[in-house]
Amino acid sequence: MQYRKKRNKINPLKKLGVRLSIDDFGTGYSSLAYLRDFPIDSLKIDRSFVEEIQKDNGVIVKTIIDMASHLSVNVIAEGIETEDQLYFLSQLRCYEGQGFLFCRPLSGAELYKLLPQNEFS
Repeated sequence: MQYRKKRNKINPLKKLGVRLSIDDFGTGYSSLAYLRDFPIDSLKIDRSFVEEIQKDNGVIVKTIIDMASHLSVNVIAEGIETEDQLYFLSQLRCYEGQGFLFCRPLSGAELYKLLPQNEFS
C-alpha cells in the first residue's frame, strides 16, 4: 500500500523524463520489491560486491546483472579500482561503472576544467 502511494508520486516525474536509480543495490534498505514496485531505470551495484568480485567469482554481481537484464534495468558498478575488476565486469556484460580507476573525486571547479570550454560558453 505505501509503495503505491510513493509510486503515484514518482510517475509524474517519470513523465517529465526523470530517470530513477537505486544506489548501493544489495545492501541496507535496497529491496527486490523496489524493482517490482517502482519504475526503476537503473541500479548501482554496491562497491562491496565489486571489491570481492574475484574472491567469489562474481556470483552476486553476476546474479544482479542477470536479474536486471531480464527486467530491462540498466546496471552500474560502483567502486571499480582495478583493470581486473573492469575486465571481469565487462565479461559479465556490465558496461557502466564508476570508481577510482576512472577518476578520483573532483570539486566542481576541477571538473569544469576538464570539460570542453566551448560547450559551456
